[in-house]
Parts: sequence; C-alpha cells; structure tokens
Amino acid sequence: MDKQRKLIIAGNWKMNKTVSDAADLVGQLKIDLGKLTELDVVVCPPFTALAEVSRLLRDGTMRVGAQNMSEHSYGAHTGEIAAGMLKDLLVRYVILGHSERRQFQQETDAQVNAKLKTALVAGLKPIVCIGETLAQREANQTESVVGTQLTGSLAGLDAAQMQETVLAYEPVWAIGTGLTATPEQAQHVHAFIRGWIAAKFDDTTARRVRIQYGGSVKPSNARELMSQPDIDGALVGGASIDAHSFIEIVRNSL
Repeated sequence: MDKQRKLIIAGNWKMNKTVSDAADLVGQLKIDLGKLTELDVVVCPPFTALAEVSRLLRDGTMRVGAQNMSEHSYGAHTGEIAAGMLKDLLVRYVILGHSERRQFQQETDAQVNAKLKTALVAGLKPIVCIGETLAQREANQTESVVGTQLTGSLAGLDAAQMQETVLAYEPVWAIGTGLTATPEQAQHVHAFIRGWIAAKFDDTTARRVRIQYGGSVKPSNARELMSQPDIDGALVGGASIDAHSFIEIVRNSL
C-alpha cells in the first residue's frame, strides 16, 4: 500500500443493534481496537445509537460514522437527518450512496453528489460508494458503470474536496451474498478508479484518496485484499456486527 494512505476499516451496521446492543458491541471493540493508531477504525451504527456510541468512543481513537444524511441543512424534511445534527453528536464520517440505498430508495448520482457537497461543507468525511451489479459485470460494463457513477457522484468537486473524500468500491453482486471479488478483480477496479481520479484531478490527488473495498469482507480474506496496492481499507457489512469478526478483520489488515 502507498505509505501516503492510511488504511481505513469502517463497519456498516446497517439496520441492526438497539442502543443497548450497540453499547455492548462497542464495549468489546474498545478493548482490542480502542487505542489503535496504525489505521483508522470507524463504526457506523443506526441513527438511534449514534449518541450512545459517540459517548462511549469519545476518548479513544475509533471514530463514529453515520449511514446516511440529507442533502438539506434543516427544515420540512420529515424523517431526514441533517449534517449539523450528526456533527452535534461528534460524528466524523458519513456513508453516502450505498448500493442498498441506490437500489431500494432509488438514490441517484445527483442526489449522492448533493449530499456529498453538504457533508463536505459541514466538515464531515464522506464515504462515497460505487459499484456494478452482476449483470453489468457479466456484460463487461464494470468500468463504464463505475465511471458514470464517479462522474455523477463527484461532480463539481475541487482537488482539496476530493482528497477529503473516501471512496468505497462495492460490487453489488458481492454484498451480503457470500461472494467476494478476488483480490485481483478488486485491485483491477481500484486501479481504474485511481486512474479516473488522476485524469479528472491530478496525480497528487489520486495518490492521496483512500479507496475501500466492500463486499463480503471477512477475516479470512482481509489480509490478501488489503495487500493490494490500490486497496486502502474495507467497508465491512455483516461481519462488522460481530465483535470477534470485526476485530479479526482489523488485525488481519495491519
């Protein structure tokens, strides 16, 4: 891995864990991961648990992320959460454009882009997700689909904003399916993404942007994935809600 880039392992808990469950999980994670400085560890609980998780992690090195946010700053948007509300809870990161939201909530690249800009203005660190479906991969459309998502989701950013943004390549066909892109498949797409950044911005920005892999990451494949030159971490789904699995993924990434 490029020494300019610090690995970032983020756990997306999705719609799991009550407040008490979240406190129990974070308590276990803190024992093993709470002082780590070699890489960045982020946990992304549901909105209801953000306040408690932030309180529990206030003094350590682990950071808190949200799973989504509104592109609006305030107002008549029932059911939405504003960036300022997340900042108030000491949230540092926010996942944007996850494939589940793109698929089930019909989020578009333009909406992801609006949220991204709002997050950056608020001082949050966005984790922007992109990735292709199985049908698109089998039709050899991976680079076309990912390129289109990058163009739309990152529109209007300058180099400084791009460097504050984390990207997460998550092949939709590998999320929650048990299927995983081989390290070579993942590296190929990560290299394509980094090349896209270099062409759109500059080589310095491309070297600095962190690109995570997401899609059935587990302890058994973490080390080989993280050893690829353009893979700078993982966005972990199901394995992140089991303390042992998540700790092992982090350990195997060091």
